[in-house]
Parts: sequence; C-alpha cells; structure tokens
Amino acid sequence: MRQPSAAVDIRRLVPTDALAFQALRLAGLQAHPEAFGSSYEEEKDWPLERVREWLIARPDAGVFGAFEDERLIGVLGLGRQTRRNFAHVGFLWGMYVHASARGRGVGRRLLEAALALARSQPGLRHVTLQVNADNRAAIALYQSFGFVEIGREPDAMRVGNGFCDDIRMYLPIATH
Repeated sequence: MRQPSAAVDIRRLVPTDALAFQALRLAGLQAHPEAFGSSYEEEKDWPLERVREWLIARPDAGVFGAFEDERLIGVLGLGRQTRRNFAHVGFLWGMYVHASARGRGVGRRLLEAALALARSQPGLRHVTLQVNADNRAAIALYQSFGFVEIGREPDAMRVGNGFCDDIRMYLPIATH
C-alpha cells in the first residue's frame, strides 16, 4: 500500500528549473522512448542554457511542472504556432509523469493547468497533440478532457528497430 503523499503543486517552470526539468525529461526519454519525438541520445549532451531557453515563460506558452516535496515529478508543455496563418493553434508536448507518481492525478492536474492557459489566450481556437497509439492511459486521459482523434499515422516514429503509430488529437477551446 502506498504511503499518503505530500501535496502536489503545479506551476509554470522557469529557467532556474532547467536542471530538474532536464533530469526528468532524460529519465522519460530513457524509460519511454516511444512516447517522445526526441531521443535520449539527441538530448543527453544538450547544454543547460539550451534547456533554460525552453523554460522562458511567454504569455501564451510554457512548460508546467508538478512538484512533490520540491521534487519535480511531472511535466507538460504548451506551445503555440508562431506563423500568422497557424497562430490560432496551440499544441501540447512532452507530457511525462515519473513512474512513482502515476495513478495519482498528476497528469490530469498538469493538463488542467496547460488548458487553462490555452483557454485564456485571445485568438487560440484549438489545441492539438500527438500520442503513441499504444498508450491507452494517455489517450483515455486526453479523451476525458474532450480531445477527439482526428487521425492516425502508421509508422510515425522509429523506436530502436521498430515503428510506432501516432494518434493526432484535437480539442476546440474557442468560446465564440
């Protein structure tokens, strides 16, 4: 039986969180390479300054972190397309919750925070994401928020000597 856990705090990450973010992301890339578009080999030697740049908060984008006892246990990024013709589209990226924290609603809380920011953005009409087609738990979580599947790409990603399908999902957020 699990011990009662400390409270989990969700907040936007800032550049001073870069070391913790990089460590958790690298752990995720190693443990679940099929869940990320990047790889451990690609990111393991990135300078911390490059990671800090990801964590610079912008009004319409950022990375959210879940902390338990000041330890980063989960992350989720929200981005926004920058080209004018696509600026109405937000996207989620990099969702990862440490194995020790799964099944406790951490991913749900990260998603709530990211979608709250997305909904507060003028002109943002919908949010998209891509998820490994075999990740049933993640797909169910996204569906519980109203995301719907809008496409499946066979062999979208190479992992080792195999290939994985990706599902693209969509959530309208515009209120008018």
